[in-house]
Amino acid sequence: MKIAYFDCSSGISGDMCLGALIDAGVPVAKLENELRKLHVKGYKLKVKRVKRSGFVATKADVIRKAVHKSHITEHRKWKDVERIIRTSSLSEEIKQKGLSIFKKLFTAEAKVHGETFNAAHLHELGAVDCMVDIFGTVIGLKILGIEKVYSSCVNIGGGSVMTRHGILPVPAPATAELLKDIPVYSDGMGYELTTPTGAVILKGIPSSFGHIPDIVIEKIGIGAGNKDFKDKPNVLRILIGKSKEQRAENRGEKVAVIETIIDEMNPQIYEYVMERLFKAGALDVYLTQLIMKKGRPGIKLTALCSSKEKENLMKIIFEETTTIGLRFYEADRQTLKRETKEINTALGKVKVKISKLGSRIIKTIPEYEDCKKLAKKLHMPLIEVMKKISFQS
Repeated sequence: MKIAYFDCSSGISGDMCLGALIDAGVPVAKLENELRKLHVKGYKLKVKRVKRSGFVATKADVIRKAVHKSHITEHRKWKDVERIIRTSSLSEEIKQKGLSIFKKLFTAEAKVHGETFNAAHLHELGAVDCMVDIFGTVIGLKILGIEKVYSSCVNIGGGSVMTRHGILPVPAPATAELLKDIPVYSDGMGYELTTPTGAVILKGIPSSFGHIPDIVIEKIGIGAGNKDFKDKPNVLRILIGKSKEQRAENRGEKVAVIETIIDEMNPQIYEYVMERLFKAGALDVYLTQLIMKKGRPGIKLTALCSSKEKENLMKIIFEETTTIGLRFYEADRQTLKRETKEINTALGKVKVKISKLGSRIIKTIPEYEDCKKLAKKLHMPLIEVMKKISFQS
């Protein structure tokens, strides 16, 4: 698995992402060719090598072509952006990723400005710049074959920033809204280090935040920010590589574990709660019977999820159960590489789950529902069907 790690110790912006990916090996001509599929005009991509506090980095700028004021469509609403994306010639995968990221952006803009989702429009973010930065990042990751993205904690900077609403404290309102559930800090620098575009890219792409995962680094991309600080390199580093051989298939990841102990609730409700949690992105949900104080029976509800889904799942548990308190913590999780395959057996076709460690198959488990259908069809005990299929697979 090819992994990218965003080092956001100097913050992150859209142009820094673009510069870092180009620096890591994304061909500019290929990137521009893909971006043309958006059918967005009035700009050109300028790429150059610069220095930032001793670091040699790539600076990527979206340069707007001069147009008459009456032709400027800076304030694009969701319907405008959605139309551009859906009518583009980009692949469906890239379209869906872009739509998801822009939906998060408009949701944040609507909330901080007290508007409806459909009335919200882009402010400080130039519509063209924003689309090129976001889609350039998504396309660049695809070109490099990145399968999973991790990020460090995010340095937001400090001080204030000039906006069309006046001087606002860092992080700007939309940036702060987008950075919810993402670990952030400030090193006291009196500048805006993380922009709304950078924040929404982090919201929409990385799967985990924290320390760098165990990888063998193959490439490093360094993207330059606009300012050249004297005592700190204003760059975004992207480290690209593969997971260590011993972890390549025995994959490690961080998960959030949410727990609560419930009593005095109708047990019929648990099925509905579990269904809602799975639909909301839970990786696993299970119930454990236990004895509480004074000998009362109770149920421990446990849900596993990614850190990004934690707040939403906790909200569902509070809404749907009688609990008044939750515990949550981060845990390590490792899973084998898994795939589902349909095979022919003496009893008929059946799907099996295959688990591998490296290239070696170590577990083959027949799908329960397929075995049940065969047992009914052949008038055989289910346990016998499962044994025969497990042996043949």
